[in-house]
Amino acid sequence: MNGMSDNNKEQRKKLLNALSFFSQVGITMAACVFIGVLLGGALDRLLGTAPWLLLVFSLLGVGAAFKSLFDLANKK
Repeated sequence: MNGMSDNNKEQRKKLLNALSFFSQVGITMAACVFIGVLLGGALDRLLGTAPWLLLVFSLLGVGAAFKSLFDLANKK
């Protein structure tokens, strides 16, 4: 009976680790893109270059998100 309980705890631990990893991936990717959009929009308003810096920094944010994704995947 005790062996079954240990197996259940181990499965639960693996599930929670997987869920935390996927949530970390999602939050990291969203934060990279969000920061790029905010920075690009702020610089566009400041410099009057709309919408060019927003586009550039959005793409940089997407690139940073993918780099973070690959770094997390290699770390795991």
